[in-house]
Amino acid sequence: MRDGGSRVAEWIGTLAAAALGCLIVAEAFGTHILPPSNTGWMLSGRIGPDPVQYWLGWTAFARDAWRWPPGANPGWGMELASSIFYADAIPLLAFLFKALRAIVEVPQYWGLWIYACGALQAVLAFKLMGLATTAPLARLSVAGLLVLQPALLGRLGGHFALGGQFLLLAGLWLCVTPGAGWRRAAGWVALVGAASLVQAYLVPMVLALWAADGLARAVDPARRGGAILAEAVGVPAAGLLGLWAAGFFLLGGGFGGTWGGYGQMQLDLFAPFDGGDWSVFLPDAATADHLDAGNSYLGLGALVVIGAGALAWALGPRGGLRRHWALACALLALLVFAMSHHVTVGGQEVAALPLPDWIVERADALRASERFAWPLFYAVLIGAAVALVRRIGAGAAGAVLCAALLLQAADLRRGFARLKDFFAEQPAQVPLRLADPFWAEAARRYAAVRVVPTGMQAPNWEEVAVYAVTLGLQTDAVYLARLDPRAVEAVNAAVAQRIESGAYEARTFYVLGDEAALARARAGMDPARDMLGQFDGRWVLAPGWRRQVGGG
Repeated sequence: MRDGGSRVAEWIGTLAAAALGCLIVAEAFGTHILPPSNTGWMLSGRIGPDPVQYWLGWTAFARDAWRWPPGANPGWGMELASSIFYADAIPLLAFLFKALRAIVEVPQYWGLWIYACGALQAVLAFKLMGLATTAPLARLSVAGLLVLQPALLGRLGGHFALGGQFLLLAGLWLCVTPGAGWRRAAGWVALVGAASLVQAYLVPMVLALWAADGLARAVDPARRGGAILAEAVGVPAAGLLGLWAAGFFLLGGGFGGTWGGYGQMQLDLFAPFDGGDWSVFLPDAATADHLDAGNSYLGLGALVVIGAGALAWALGPRGGLRRHWALACALLALLVFAMSHHVTVGGQEVAALPLPDWIVERADALRASERFAWPLFYAVLIGAAVALVRRIGAGAAGAVLCAALLLQAADLRRGFARLKDFFAEQPAQVPLRLADPFWAEAARRYAAVRVVPTGMQAPNWEEVAVYAVTLGLQTDAVYLARLDPRAVEAVNAAVAQRIESGAYEARTFYVLGDEAALARARAGMDPARDMLGQFDGRWVLAPGWRRQVGGG
């Protein structure tokens, strides 16, 4: 049992780790993202379309009444609408801030989330390292190294929900700490439930860690207990309940996504050494070429720690790997999934392993398999630091780890410069990109606006969706994590027929995205009643516009 002084020192160290995590985040992303009223940095388009997607999903969800399941979000997408889950808007926080909306309105919570991810990543790394040493320098250095990871910072630079990698560290903590019974079961239930309400990719990773811990306890008579059977039901049930609440099961199809597939976004085995757009010191090497590539670089400081740790482990003492055999197996299994059946090294495919089509089709739902290497990367980095402490002592190891942290920071300056450019300070609110007076007038006359054709990131989707959600119109202009292709096909067929025949929907106007839609509009419109024109460079069909003007 710790004495009072030790507890105070632990609290101080924990707060220092959280502060270090926040400091790194502030350096990368700035402080202007923190105020919830500041939405300009998300909507300016500078970061890309993903933050716009999150804001659209959250804004429509917050304005709507509570539904069943709670994550249902029919206010954005019309026939293509699904849930807050597929808006990638972190359902856990969406539920919280929607429940508090009568007390406080939060236009955006992603700045707070980004800072929380940095702080929690550092705190959990500090705690994990505390299992091997009480030396604050070693522990804080490892905390900094685990926040200064391109895998984390790159995701926080656009795909915010995937910044919840502290959940993986929490899983590693449960795997390497002694514990059993109902308390351990409750920990896993809470962790898997939380992961299911943050981001889908985190769920199977956390489940793999839980399976490792459960297996290790099941074969250990001293830790095996009656709770393990209830846990075997309760933990998956918590994940399913979270997914249901978030609206995962509202989608009728299209779980494989609209681009890529399993084996096309895999981990290249050279990726941890590829400096890419991050490193000042290591070159941009050839690796797998896909949209998710480039963020598996470990950083020069981390690579030095891993190399030194491997040497320290080889020289002894050893034994941790044998003790945590189940965890090692789970991490290797995640690595195999990350590599996929198309194994690449340096951008060259070296092996193509046959897999049944039904397996590949199901794995398509987790097509960005490179991400599944994250738990292994973190475990190896922490394990290397522990091996150093055990071999050369906490004091010397602390100095080595601190030097590695400084090297890591120096090495990642190129990546930080990119993040600072993406997250350059913007006005607190940015004006609508559709600025012609027509759009404001149309919002008064119509209740809905469609993009033709619609689909995943259809032409004009972003400008139209922000305009519609801002001014309270319904729209089928969407960008969601997954769309049901059958629903998209049905909507496009029905709308094309309506436009060509002139049988328009009530109080709906159309933004035309291609020549085929424009030709149909010309064929079906009544020039005495309807208006076809260009505004802000976009063709618009406004049924009944001239009659409304004439009557009003």
